[in-house]
Amino acid sequence: MSLPVRQRAATLAPSPLGGRVILAVIGLIFAIPIISMLEFTLRAADGGHSVEHWLALFDPQNARSYAPIWVGLGNSLVLSVGTVAIVLLLLTPTMVLIALRFPKLRRPFEFLCLLPLSIPAIVLVVGLAPVYLVIGRTIGTGIWPLSLAYGVTVLPYAYRAIQASIDAVDVGTLAEAARSLGAGWGTVLLRVLGPNLRTGILAACLLSVAVVLGEFTIASLLNRQNLQTALVVVNKQDPYVAVILSLLALAFAFVLLLVIDRGAVARRGIRSRRGHQ
Repeated sequence: MSLPVRQRAATLAPSPLGGRVILAVIGLIFAIPIISMLEFTLRAADGGHSVEHWLALFDPQNARSYAPIWVGLGNSLVLSVGTVAIVLLLLTPTMVLIALRFPKLRRPFEFLCLLPLSIPAIVLVVGLAPVYLVIGRTIGTGIWPLSLAYGVTVLPYAYRAIQASIDAVDVGTLAEAARSLGAGWGTVLLRVLGPNLRTGILAACLLSVAVVLGEFTIASLLNRQNLQTALVVVNKQDPYVAVILSLLALAFAFVLLLVIDRGAVARRGIRSRRGHQ
């Protein structure tokens, strides 16, 4: 006789010692390249180790050499704002609308949002190139229209984060309760559902920022400058600063994930205390 799913999962789960070993191996796999990068940035010209390459990043004499980095960083921040706006103003209301009014559209919409995962970036660029040719002729070749393409690339990650929050909350009951008390749809979305979906929305926004800061292929093939393309340019002059900024980008992404995790833990603690009161 076959065992229930939970019992089978418990049977296949590793022991506490096995879990620690698996965690240690995975941590080691991630730590080796990061430590190697850090050691590379600390290499001095005399063969020893120093922080001269880190200090050179902030030396005014190198400002001209490193100017593409700051331009690329500014462009990436603009793209991050535009991509987050797409997630907040387009994706999130659409997902709430489907959950409340059109539940049969959930699977087709999920397929549509996850589709960019199966499309290589080079194929996406081939399809977007004619669109951006028209955009360039009509409204210019500024950096912000590229956020439309990035809005497509972050769809799978943002969708999963927001959908997890929607599945954890009975949005239908909350919306109907608020509507029965006279709340308009704007109030329902912003003051009733928004706070309950805050963790998922925050995770979607932070993941979107992380994806945008690390994107290279689309910007390079469409002849736009962002942080990653600027790093490639500077890497030809000074490979140390490119590795230093890559480490800083990794640290930034780690802090973002830590913020998401701590926020989720704090929210669960607040709910638990309210449940015991």
